[in-house]
Amino acid sequence: MSRIRPLPPDLINQIAAGEVIERPSSVVKELVENSLDAGATRIEVDIELGGARLIRVRDDGDGIAADDLSLAVASHATSKIGSFDDLEHVASMGFRGEALASVSSVARFAITSRLRGEDQAFRIEVDSGRMQAARPAQHPQGTSVEVRDLFYNVPARRKFLRAERTEFAHIDDLLKSLALARRSVEFRLSHNGKSVRVWKAARDDRAMLARVAEVLGETFPQQSLRIDHASAGMRLSGWVGLPTASRPQADSQYFYVNGRLVRDRVVAHAVRQAYADVLFHGRHPAFVLYLELDPVGVDVNVHPAKSEVRFREQRLVHDFLFRTLHEALAETRAGQNVPSETQAWEPALAATAPALPLSTRPGGSWQGGNSFSQSRLQLGVREEPLAGYAALLGDVATAQVQPAQPMPPANDGEAPPLGYAIAQLKTIYILAENAHGLVLVDMHAAHERITYEKLKNGRVCSNLRSQILLVPLSVAVSAKEAAAAEEHGDALAEWGLELSRSGPSAVVVRRIPALLEGADVAELTRSVLGELAQHGSSRQLQELENELLSTMACHGSVRAGRRLTMPEMNALLREMEATERSGQCNHGRPTWVQMGMTELDKLFLRGR
Repeated sequence: MSRIRPLPPDLINQIAAGEVIERPSSVVKELVENSLDAGATRIEVDIELGGARLIRVRDDGDGIAADDLSLAVASHATSKIGSFDDLEHVASMGFRGEALASVSSVARFAITSRLRGEDQAFRIEVDSGRMQAARPAQHPQGTSVEVRDLFYNVPARRKFLRAERTEFAHIDDLLKSLALARRSVEFRLSHNGKSVRVWKAARDDRAMLARVAEVLGETFPQQSLRIDHASAGMRLSGWVGLPTASRPQADSQYFYVNGRLVRDRVVAHAVRQAYADVLFHGRHPAFVLYLELDPVGVDVNVHPAKSEVRFREQRLVHDFLFRTLHEALAETRAGQNVPSETQAWEPALAATAPALPLSTRPGGSWQGGNSFSQSRLQLGVREEPLAGYAALLGDVATAQVQPAQPMPPANDGEAPPLGYAIAQLKTIYILAENAHGLVLVDMHAAHERITYEKLKNGRVCSNLRSQILLVPLSVAVSAKEAAAAEEHGDALAEWGLELSRSGPSAVVVRRIPALLEGADVAELTRSVLGELAQHGSSRQLQELENELLSTMACHGSVRAGRRLTMPEMNALLREMEATERSGQCNHGRPTWVQMGMTELDKLFLRGR
């Protein structure tokens, strides 16, 4: 073996470039983040040949002093941190001090900058690690960085670049995510001399929502909820898509921690659980969310590209995200989001969950001036299956499944959100007329959600029955999972699962929830403890019980093929308006569809 020797600086920088600079979009990311840290309010990005020939980023930030230009492209030189204490309180986008050195080692590099308050700008050029002396140049306040012929001196890396269109698409997607992160900054993007994107600075929520709509689609604003909630030293704000705005891929998910776009397992798990029983199988929610917390509570120094973070209070963050999103989605009810043509974005612009055209409350129902509204039928769980449910739920199914309480009366002549039933189609769908036009309701899916929510409420309001195992079951688990069983024993006991640690990597199960009789106890225990060990919390028990309640609700709901009377149809509509998450059934399918008059007129070419 050869002797150990120090590596030359240019080779060190090229090794670092292998970690930080993956493709042209990686260069754009580092340069734009530097501009943001410099306080820029306007950033222009010019690209040629997808970034392979030229990447130029101009900003109007604070600029760099002439004496510091050479340090700007030196390894591990930065103005953003100066001590270990600074590293634990990082609030800037960059802090490593290696990006410019890495870029300049694999491209022809130039930087021109004029410090705020100075009359003269200066420029330096770097080629293959060889730096020229700084010289005067003409430049307005701010900084311009030019990166030409990326990877020209690393042919092995250059041949891995994709087609021009593909590389530019990555840059375009990156600028979109940065535009969502900083509403007060104007972004401009051009490709081969042609302007592609212009995002003006967003001065208010409406302007910011226009920027969100450009990135996530024009239909997202009216299919989203405005989130703004603070608790436990954290604040979550932004927009979350309704289940109807879900997508087949997770390509419309933007989550920012203190202004930094991140991909994090804790966040992904919390969001997935919040949407657990309102999304159709295989669909993914769309959202733009901003989490703000003390920088000391998040470690950003865990990935070379700074795309991952580590929360110091992982469980607290997980529970905060889950509860905030879960409660926001729970407030959605059928009939809420029926935007008019002049107020299409009002739901997403509201400071809280979107307001209804009439007053609704959990457990409430509509009472208007129609005669049958005073004699509404009770469409809860039908009587036939209650005896079977009572064996599992005790008195929950009979005592807790109660008809909804009436809501405050509306103004005379005002129609409820889902309107009034006018017919039943093929004994499957209810047709109703409301202020916006025609409403179609899948009566089984709607009633299934109503019954399911009542069963869940009944379970929460009563003590869960648990069953003692005749012979305690020993389950082999990992040491980390055994420790989780010991730490979270009290919380598990509240759900009817009694565990005790019997060794370094084993637990004993003594009691299980009665609802889960017949389940694979060993597999259930491992799943619960696996989640506890990884995320600090688990909803496996609750999700399994919800799955059983969902099945019970499905069998206990009004079936397709049953002829309903007009009062029964209207009673179902009122129950939908008063039930949480009633826009989707338990399996994520939509329960109702609104067809506005404009849409109906188009079908018959009216007004043309």
